[in-house]
Amino acid sequence: MTARVLDVLGAFTAATPELSLTEISRRTGLPLTTTHRLVGELAAWGALERGEGGLYRVGLRLWEVGALAPRGLGLRERAMPYLEDLHEVTRENVQLAVLDGAEVVYVERLAARDAVSIRSRAGSRLPATATGVGLALLAHADPEHVEKVLAAPFRRFTERTLTEPDRVRHLLGEVRRTGVAISEQQIEMVSQSVGAPIRAGQGRVVAALSIVVPIEANPHAYVPAVLAAARGISRALGASALATQP
Repeated sequence: MTARVLDVLGAFTAATPELSLTEISRRTGLPLTTTHRLVGELAAWGALERGEGGLYRVGLRLWEVGALAPRGLGLRERAMPYLEDLHEVTRENVQLAVLDGAEVVYVERLAARDAVSIRSRAGSRLPATATGVGLALLAHADPEHVEKVLAAPFRRFTERTLTEPDRVRHLLGEVRRTGVAISEQQIEMVSQSVGAPIRAGQGRVVAALSIVVPIEANPHAYVPAVLAAARGISRALGASALATQP
C-alpha cells in the first residue's frame, strides 16, 4: 500500500506538475480503479489537489510536512539572512542545497529578475558532480560515498558536463585546497556557479551555497562574497571560526 502511494506521488515531476487519472495510472502501472481510489484518498488528506480542468497536482499538505524536515527547516532559517545579503549585493541567483546520495536537493533559491536563467528551484534535484553546490559537498563527503557516486552513470546536460571520474576527482581536490567550487557550463552553456561548503558543529559539512552568474562574468570576483556568506551561515550553525577556513 505504501509503495503504491509513493508511486502515485512520484508520477508528478517539474515537467508534468498536473496529471489526469489516466496519466497517473499509465505512469505508475496501476489499474485505473486502484489509481482512482488512491488519488481520492490522497486528495482527501490534502496531498493532492484537483484543479478546475479535472487534473491533479501536488497539494499544500505535502509542502507543510516537507517543511518539517530538520535538514531543511533549521538550516534555511539560519541561512536566510546571509543568502539575502549575498543576493542583495550581487543581484544574482543564490542557492542553498544539501547532499542526498548522488544528487543535491535545493532547500532555497533566491532569483533575480535580470539574472541568468537556471534550472534549479526549491525542492528540485540535480547531479552533485555537475553543480557548484554538489562539488562543494562531495569534496568533503566520505570517500567511499564519493567513489560510489563516481561509479554510477553520469548525466550529460551540455558538452561541458564532466563525465570522467578522474576529472571530477581532480576538481574535488581543488575544492578542498581552495575552499570553493567553480562549475562552468555544466548545466547550462550560459552560466557558471561558484559554491562553498557550509559547516555545523565540529566542522562537519552539512550543506553548501552557490551563486550562479553568466558565463561572461569572472567567477573569481564572486569568491570572497560566497566564502563570507558560507562562513556566516557556518557560524550560525555552531561551527568555529577555525573550522570554516579552507
